[in-house]
Amino acid sequence: MFDRLPGETGLFVFDEVADQLLEQGVALSPSELHGCLVGLLAAGHSADPGAGLAAVNHALELDLHGDLADEVMQLYTLSEEALGEDLFDFCPLLPDESHELAVRTQCLAHWCQGFLAGFARAIAVSGTGAETLPGDSTEILRDFAALAQADADALPEDGDEAETSYTELVEYMRVAAVNVFLDSRARREDREQAVRGSDVRH
Repeated sequence: MFDRLPGETGLFVFDEVADQLLEQGVALSPSELHGCLVGLLAAGHSADPGAGLAAVNHALELDLHGDLADEVMQLYTLSEEALGEDLFDFCPLLPDESHELAVRTQCLAHWCQGFLAGFARAIAVSGTGAETLPGDSTEILRDFAALAQADADALPEDGDEAETSYTELVEYMRVAAVNVFLDSRARREDREQAVRGSDVRH
């Protein structure tokens, strides 16, 4: 249920992206890749897909190329659109329920690791590291840092209860990422408005 972005055409299925990464010799979870893309966007990085590809290559020390690079740029664009939807039409790229819970939990941690890497890269590029993060972003980043260390042992032993806990974590992660994106966008718009106001006064 969480293996693809809402509204996509089947291009970004977790297992297919994993195969493409392996074909390029990249030992990286698709979840970490997608998390990094979202972290870049959530920190206010350029929505230009080429800039997104360059940033994810730098943040994760990759050299994605060919068809996979094209698809990553498309995923970047779709993620930006989904994050900005009023209905929160966004989902992390995670394995579906055919995978063991331990694998899905590990990928959840990978997604958070990627998000933090992308967020840090975007902040470094923009030079806004000294600024106070907007809204609840600071707390959310702390939560993501904790989730980045998550493993199946942290979930309840009961199978149904563990599945419920996992689903709740994914839902929190989904909404939290959107909130950081919207907070950053609002801060950027306020900054631009302040600059325009200053220009008018001068």
